[in-house]
Amino acid sequence: MAEPRFVQANGLRFAYLEQGSGPLVVLLHGFPDTAHTWDHAMAALAAAGFRAVAPFLRGYHPTEIPADGRFDAETLGRDAVALIDALAKDGERAVLVGHDWGASSAYCAAGLAPEKLRLLVTLAIPHPGGLKPSPRLIWALRHFLRLRRSGAAAAIRAEHFAYLDELWRRWSPSWRDLPASETAPVKEALAHPGSLEAACSYYRAQPLSGATPVQKQPCTVPAVAFAGTHDMIAPRVYEKVRHCFTSSYEVVQVPGGHFMHREHPDTFAAELVRVVQAAP
Repeated sequence: MAEPRFVQANGLRFAYLEQGSGPLVVLLHGFPDTAHTWDHAMAALAAAGFRAVAPFLRGYHPTEIPADGRFDAETLGRDAVALIDALAKDGERAVLVGHDWGASSAYCAAGLAPEKLRLLVTLAIPHPGGLKPSPRLIWALRHFLRLRRSGAAAAIRAEHFAYLDELWRRWSPSWRDLPASETAPVKEALAHPGSLEAACSYYRAQPLSGATPVQKQPCTVPAVAFAGTHDMIAPRVYEKVRHCFTSSYEVVQVPGGHFMHREHPDTFAAELVRVVQAAP
């Protein structure tokens, strides 16, 4: 594994991985995951002439755990904006890519500082401003209730992180041969003191009543949403939120579930490089 570099952004010391040189592409991971989720995509972007940077999100080892305990949506969005400011050269705009919580952070960043972005790319999370509660959606998001509990991290750790394997299987049901090597880096990172507690805090900070005002803001920058054909949120949902985008908006369907970018890395990477190359 590549050794991480470090940068100060939004008051925290962030660790990040980097490959390539050229226009900046920042890739934000989700849960349960780390920056290594982008290894294949970063290599493809670097080969295509881009500088791919994947931070470990706040609280995820080896990034610093915030002393103030802030994990709300606006703070996560400001992290993304600050990372772009810290990493960009000569004030360049970035392509921002986010999966899961990284997608939520990216939507917030696009609302807070659209002038910083050339393109917004999200995976597995439709625009929060267009999501409406339904029995299917509530069932798909039932993990929010467990991960919000005060003792969630201790319970998961006591079970040797078996719940993380359950989430991967549940969210990517078509990935029948999920190797242990996929989850090992995640478990190693979350085994560090405080890291799993920080990851669970993302869920406690998100109101159960729905998206926050900053998450609901219309996206004014060009955007591409990747939807897994076997994900718990069907591709048709991404079409229903078109009204949340005031600039160009493309839905790219790829095989696989929630972790489509790992399940079908070559297919995903080819499509990611295509949309990034087309960014204005």
